[in-house]
Amino acid sequence: DVIVNGISTRDYDMDEYGKLISPVFQDGFMSAFTVAMNVAGGKTKNIDREKVRDCLKKAEIWEKIESLEKKEDTYISQIMETDGVEFSGGEVQKLLIARALYKDGRLLILDEPTSALDPIAESRIYEKYNEMTKDKTAIFISHRLASTRFCDEILYLEDGTVTERGTHEDLLKQKGSYANMFDIQ
Repeated sequence: DVIVNGISTRDYDMDEYGKLISPVFQDGFMSAFTVAMNVAGGKTKNIDREKVRDCLKKAEIWEKIESLEKKEDTYISQIMETDGVEFSGGEVQKLLIARALYKDGRLLILDEPTSALDPIAESRIYEKYNEMTKDKTAIFISHRLASTRFCDEILYLEDGTVTERGTHEDLLKQKGSYANMFDIQ
């Protein structure tokens, strides 16, 4: 049973529960609509343009979007518009992060959110995650341990079981599987 804000998820209205969560999955999907529509979670009307731009900036994709002729009104892919843009895997991940920030759910679930980014971009995004997740609960699911240095608590799983738990520093001192994996990476 999962408890959110002291309430079992079974007792939540599913629409209300869905509003609490802002997920970013490594294989997330962007629709063939505009950048703004995608960041705004599929909205076609009443999109907060300033918030879209702010989220694109925080996700470090604004520079790319600003360079496009139609900026955030650029279509993703050429399915709906012939002048649409195909984004790289890393750019799509940044757009997915911007979408999660726009939604502003109290719980961020980030499943390998930087797997398609180069190490420099990954490092910059991780530095910003503390700012992005301020006053929220964030769950990072990752095989790449670069994300763990700023986490309040780390749960290290082996075969679906939590085998180690603590801060980055605590787990390094334990010299267990976490420390070994961190050293290898």
